[in-house]
Amino acid sequence: MSTIFSSKSRKTLAAIALIATTSLSAAACGSSDDTSNASSSTAEAPAPKPVATIDSLKGNDTQVTLDQGFVDALTSLKLTPGTVGTAKLEDGALIFPITGGNVTVFKPGAVSPYVIGQIQHEGSGLSLAAGGTKVKLTNLNVDPGVSRIYGDVVVNGKVAASSAYLFKLDGRTLKPLTTGSGTATLEGTKVEISPVAAPLLNDTFKTDAVKPGLLVGIAKITVNTTPAE
Repeated sequence: MSTIFSSKSRKTLAAIALIATTSLSAAACGSSDDTSNASSSTAEAPAPKPVATIDSLKGNDTQVTLDQGFVDALTSLKLTPGTVGTAKLEDGALIFPITGGNVTVFKPGAVSPYVIGQIQHEGSGLSLAAGGTKVKLTNLNVDPGVSRIYGDVVVNGKVAASSAYLFKLDGRTLKPLTTGSGTATLEGTKVEISPVAAPLLNDTFKTDAVKPGLLVGIAKITVNTTPAE
């Protein structure tokens, strides 16, 4: 793009690029050809500069509409879903407020991945309970560079794992970006159980029914594009 952006426009671009890249697979951030081209030109050109940087990301939320297959799986396992902290469960969707984060955006193809940062959801999470066992998956942190969601795992009040790889993101069902009223929204990304979380949940609830790649639901990420004053 040859357009010269103002400071405010650059921040808006960074916010939009952040949620878009969050919903894509890691491969979408740059192909092997991108990497080789960047490497071959390193000696001839200076290191690429960011298109935009947001040091402090604020609002709004990440919403995951639960897949009926996931709900049925929970029912068959007699697991009851719930929320932790500031999270909400409304009309079949989990809602996690975005509490912070940061992002640096490069021109696509300049480096791989071309978006570096995180989207934080501190103080909220998802709970699963069965009998006398309750698991909390909290403080979710989206890493757009690798299309993963990390979080803390608490079992019956005790920390079982910190910053564990809980969910993976698949953006092949992504819908076009929409903007308006100072926000940008992207939805359609699949949220799936990671190969790390599946055995952890199976061990905790004494089952083998939780499989890696189990579809949890469809994500809708909304962020503010108007810089905070």
